Amino acid sequence: MTPLRVLLHAPTAEALARARRNAANLQNARPDAEVLIIANGAAVATALATPDATDSLLRLCRNSLVAQGLDNTRGLVEVEAAVVTLAERQVEGWVYIRA
Repeated sequence: MTPLRVLLHAPTAEALARARRNAANLQNARPDAEVLIIANGAAVATALATPDATDSLLRLCRNSLVAQGLDNTRGLVEVEAAVVTLAERQVEGWVYIRA
């Protein structure tokens, strides 16, 4: 069976909280699943302000960081643009879920 590959898109603080819970629940239910949380917009500031056990799965949109004048002082993984990452992963067969 092909492992699940899931993109959780979090553009708001509330969506980030849901995405973090969804990621943890998915990993508990399907340990072989690949999961990424793609944060952009308001979720980026929240991600920087609130560490979480799922942060190894988190990818911050660099465009959102720049637009909001934020520094990634936590050293979280960044992607060039959330929209590019979301589109590229979907082309690769990842399932998109907006949290």
